[in-house]
Parts: sequence; C-alpha cells; structure tokens
Amino acid sequence: MFKKVLVANRGEIAIRIMRACRELGISTVAVYSEADKNALFAKYADEAYLIGPAPSSQSYLNMDKILEVAKESGTEAIHPGYGFLSENAVFARKCEENGITFIGPSSDSIEKMGSKIAARTLMIEAGVPVVPGYDKAIEDVDEAIEIADSIGYPVMIKASAGGGGIGMKIVRSREEFKPSLESIQSVAKSAFGDSTVFVEKYVEEPRHIEFQILADNYGNTVYVSDRECSIQRRHQKLMEEAPSPIMTPELRKRMGEAAVTAAKSIGYKNAGTVEFLYSKGDFYFLEVNTRLQVEHCITELVTGIDLAKQQILIANGEKLPFEQDDIKIQGHAIECRINAEDPLNDFAPSPGKIKGYRSPGGPGVRMDSGVYMGYTIPPYYDSMIAKLSTWGSDREEAINRMKRALYEFVILGVTTNIPFHKAVLDNEAFVRGDLTTHFIDDHNIIEEVSKVVERDREKGATLASVLSSNSKKVAAAGVAVGAYVNAAKQQMGNQQTK
Repeated sequence: MFKKVLVANRGEIAIRIMRACRELGISTVAVYSEADKNALFAKYADEAYLIGPAPSSQSYLNMDKILEVAKESGTEAIHPGYGFLSENAVFARKCEENGITFIGPSSDSIEKMGSKIAARTLMIEAGVPVVPGYDKAIEDVDEAIEIADSIGYPVMIKASAGGGGIGMKIVRSREEFKPSLESIQSVAKSAFGDSTVFVEKYVEEPRHIEFQILADNYGNTVYVSDRECSIQRRHQKLMEEAPSPIMTPELRKRMGEAAVTAAKSIGYKNAGTVEFLYSKGDFYFLEVNTRLQVEHCITELVTGIDLAKQQILIANGEKLPFEQDDIKIQGHAIECRINAEDPLNDFAPSPGKIKGYRSPGGPGVRMDSGVYMGYTIPPYYDSMIAKLSTWGSDREEAINRMKRALYEFVILGVTTNIPFHKAVLDNEAFVRGDLTTHFIDDHNIIEEVSKVVERDREKGATLASVLSSNSKKVAAAGVAVGAYVNAAKQQMGNQQTK
C-alpha cells in the first residue's frame, strides 16, 4: 500500500480524498496557493506546501511545481481530484515518467477521451449509440451547413476539447449556423486553446444520465450505479440523484453494459463516468469523464462502495473486491451543490467572508465541505461551499430529508443558491420525476426562487437570527475549536508546513 499520497487539488474534494487516505493508513500531502493558506484542506493534511500565487495557472495548474513537491515530500502517488489537472493527459504522463503513480486512468485513456470527435469515432467503432452528427472537425462552413441541413435542425455545435458546459450552442436554423459557429470557435480557442468544433443533432427534451464505472488492472470492469444529472444551468450540474427516477432494471442493464463497453474500448482503468443523453426511450453516448465526479457521493450512499478508496486501491494494483452481480442499489440519494452565487443575478459568484455557519445533520444527511465560520471564500476558484447529500429508503424520503436539511443549513455573509434548491424541491414536476436538462427554464424556477427568498424572510429566518445574534459567541467557539485542532496536531508532531 502507498505510504504517502499528494492531493493535487483544493477544497472539499481534497478533504474527501484525504479522509479515504487516512482510513487506509496513508499519509497525505496538500499543495496550496497563497489564497488558500488558511483553507481547511491545507490544515487537514499531514504535510502542506505552498506552490504559488492565487491564480490557478500559477499554482494548481503548475505541473512542474506540484511534481517538485511530490519528489521533495517522498510522495508515491498523486490524486488529482476533479477539475484542474484531473483530465490532463500531459500531467498524467509526467507522473508516469517520474515514477509517480497517477491515481486515475492512464494518460493514453485520458487523451483518447479528451477530444469529443475522437471519442465519438471510438464509440461508433465499439457499437455504443451516439447522437447522429458529423464525425469530423468542421473545416468548411458551407459543407457543415449542408450536414446540418441533412441532419435536421435544431443541431448542436460543440467544441471538441470542451467540458464543464463551455463551448456548446444550439442552432435552430440555417441562418443562425455561421454566426454561431464563429462564436463557438472563438470561445473554444479562448477556453481550451483549440478552436476545433463539430456538429451533431440536438436531442429534444433530453435527460442527462450517467453511469459510474470502476475498472481494475486485471480486466474487471463494472458499472456501479446510474445518476440523474438533468438539473443544470448553462450545461453545468446543480443537483443530482441516484438512481434516476426513470430507471428500470432492464434500462439500467442496457445502459450499464454500454458504459462498460465504452470503458473497455479504450482500455480504461480506475474510476470514471460514462455520460449519456436519454430521450423518449433512446440513449446516446455523450462523453467519458476520466476522473472522480463531483456527484460521486450519492453513488456511495446508495451502494455502500467507497469510490475514493477504490481509486486508491486500484492504483495500488489491487483487484476489484466485487463483481457486477454483487452490486446492489439500496434506497435513493440526492445531492445539492451549495454554491456562493446569486441565482437571482444570473448565478453570479458571491465570494466573501462567512460570518455565520450552521451545517445540517441528523439521519440520512451527508456533508462534504471545505469551509468554516470565518473563512473567506476566494474569488479565484469555483464558488462551491459544500455538497449536501441526503439518503432515504425511497425517493420521497430522500426529498423530504433534503428539504429538512436545507432548512437547517445557515450561511451568513455571502449569498448562496440554497433558495434555488428549495424551489426545485417544491416543484411538482420534480417531485414526479419529470425532468429534462431545460428544467429550470421550462418551470420558471428563478421566479419561484424569488418567492422562496421572500417566504424565508417572512418566516424570520429563525435559525439565521440565532447565529447572527450570537455571532460573537459562535466566533469564540470557532476560535476555541480551531485552537484545539491546532494543539492536537502539534501534539501529534506530524504537521510539516513548508
């Protein structure tokens, strides 16, 4: 087993990985930017190293500096988390060349899935269903328009190197095609350094359903569970659940086996996610996320499988401890991404100091967070504060527990999207499980958010008022807890901050 793992990430995912390492008896190394010198993850690790200024290009994306720290600290393996360098084939290859285990798929697998055009071609060859489209990079505008005409509008123009919902545009007519193409090429060049784009049929009323897969180094590949990820804004997920409300044993088997086929076609190892669009009984390959997903928590809740641990064990050369038939789904789980952003202002980020903080608890509640009261959310990175997940014996109980947990969750000092999640959970279509990726617009959720904000204000925001009125006492308690943690760590004698 590895003795030491470096986590090349920050925030809640860094802590999540460190927790898995701690349970496996593995020492952890954190790397942090100047903006994160007081972040919880940097204090939680056994060792922590400053790697650069706040901008991620000078810190969390600085491959050479991270590898330098890995060598200096005697690290045997690097876990990239999600985002940053997690799907960077160059970084994975650098780890391989330096004799450091990259906890994830091989650089070759990452490279194959890094281009959506190449991925489509590979999936077609493997027999995995894909959305009808033009499987080559667009070079000639007139030819592309002819292709779009033959496919039938609406079509979707996509950046080949895109991700995170960036570099995608729906085109509903021939007249819109050329200006839309130029716009996406510009965005793709700016965001990914690659202006390559392609076109495919736009699937009407789609649901976004993904399958978690695990694959070891001995040819064993399984699908763990499906997840519904249709609650999105600008193609970025905000709420997920497992399993999908529409899933049946037969559909799960069909889609799960397609996911396994996709993984095996590229020699995939470790944890990954195969994403599909589902519409009117048909499903189509979307992409493979060659990393641990933000929403892995809900799969863990319904299966009891620790995905972060499995990543580490697979990278260490161990076989999967289960086969496909051993995996059972129990109950239902929902995850809400709690972000410092204003849903009433086009989800604009809301960085700042957390002046009051009370996290929810009780039966069936899981919290993954990297913040604390008094912590200042920096403006340089993703605005996520926490991932709040609930489990229930069925979907109704999971929804009711999430409503209760959101009622308990109090964050003062920054604007959050908690009212948004409340509005979604109150929506009758959501309760019925009638979801598409256009859910927010189709059901005027933002208008409902305004009502939720007003409703909470009229109720007096009782829990928040308690924190506000006792802010000094709470702050004192927070300082006391922090002092206790620091004293304990000093006593252990294993914290080496450099």
